[in-house]
Amino acid sequence: MQRLGSLLTMLLTVALTAGQASAASLPAAVGDSEMPTLAPMVERVSPAVVNIATRSSVEVESNPLMQDPFFRRFFDLPRQRREREVQSLGSGVIVDADKGYILTNHHVIADADEITVKLQDDRQFQADVIGSDPETDVAVIRIDANDLNSVPRADSSTLRVGDFVVAIGNPFGLDHTVTTGVVSGLGRTLRGGAGNTRLQNFIQTDASINPGNSGGALVNLKGELVGINTAILSRSGGNIGIGFAIPINMADEIQRQIVEHGEVRRGVLGVRVQDLTPEMAEAFELETRDGALIAHVAPGSAAEKAGLQQGDVVTAVNGDPISSANDLANAIGLMQIGDSVKLTVMRDGEKMTINASVGDPESYQADATGMHDALAGAKFSNLDERSPLFGEVEGVLVTKVERGTRASRYLQEGDVITSVNRKPVRTLQAFREAVKGEDKLLLNIRRGNGAMFVLVQ
Repeated sequence: MQRLGSLLTMLLTVALTAGQASAASLPAAVGDSEMPTLAPMVERVSPAVVNIATRSSVEVESNPLMQDPFFRRFFDLPRQRREREVQSLGSGVIVDADKGYILTNHHVIADADEITVKLQDDRQFQADVIGSDPETDVAVIRIDANDLNSVPRADSSTLRVGDFVVAIGNPFGLDHTVTTGVVSGLGRTLRGGAGNTRLQNFIQTDASINPGNSGGALVNLKGELVGINTAILSRSGGNIGIGFAIPINMADEIQRQIVEHGEVRRGVLGVRVQDLTPEMAEAFELETRDGALIAHVAPGSAAEKAGLQQGDVVTAVNGDPISSANDLANAIGLMQIGDSVKLTVMRDGEKMTINASVGDPESYQADATGMHDALAGAKFSNLDERSPLFGEVEGVLVTKVERGTRASRYLQEGDVITSVNRKPVRTLQAFREAVKGEDKLLLNIRRGNGAMFVLVQ
């Protein structure tokens, strides 16, 4: 009841201030009185919010005896992959009605064999994936349909804590559910709770977000899209008033690259950075307490070529202030390969400007062709800031593993191989030489917070 009373007070305040130019708070006649309502805005936005249903197949682990070649041979059993069908629900937002483009989350459509989009008018369409980016959890899909509605975008950089927002989506399959709240925080990171998302700059809101809301719309009271609902923080899996959305400015940039290239051509500098704490600032004799401290510079990287050094503190990128390591990661992570970037750096108490060119991580990438047959289906590169282990360990990064290949039995995307047959491998070239001509490979792999040995043959 307290929350309901607060909500009514909020709406009444909005409706009575400044003449109420916003269509979202137009009063509706109830008898001889007027009651504030969000209905006109919701009615305008809802047709652009869609339900997304996916169907996919996942491999099921079989009894270990079925993997034993002697057991299979004795009973004359063929080697078969067991799969089961998985269905899931999410949401999406039509952002281009003419071309049928829909923004949603990567995790909503990842590995889907079939994607069905249902509109508010109950029409259903099969969707094609234009592209997807796990590092920001943004995906673009497309439907071939007429008479679509889209949501106008706002400038999410103007959001303030306390702004009213409305979430529209399909939680638990309940079509076009509307919840209200405020912006509770900006620039949030959610370590360990947002899948593989590396670039994070979340909008935090107390508008109720639940499973199925992912990919749905977060709008302001004008009905403008300010974010794509993405994640919740919850012990039970349900809403506790802490939800997160990707700012539409970030999603826009990802959409632009996906539509243009079919993928995000993300560049790297080749630096590992950490937050500049007051203690670190004192140790480096710096007056500023904001910035990203460079802890490691990869040899041969774009950063080294530009003249960046360990111990430098980056305080601005292209004139925009940098207050933390996450700020720098987001700024560089949204740039394309080859983009020029002007970095404001503090070094030994002196302020200086360094110009760099964002590097291409694939220039150091190679597939398993000619390396070892058991690694077929995987791609590798020198370790860089795409991995959270960069700067902590030395090794080779597994950048891609195709499903159903030999490599998928042993490796996962994001693994870092630190040694081959007990010999350290620090570069891609060293890895290539270590596996060449070997019958068996004993790989030491760092995966997340753990480490293990894997025998490949």
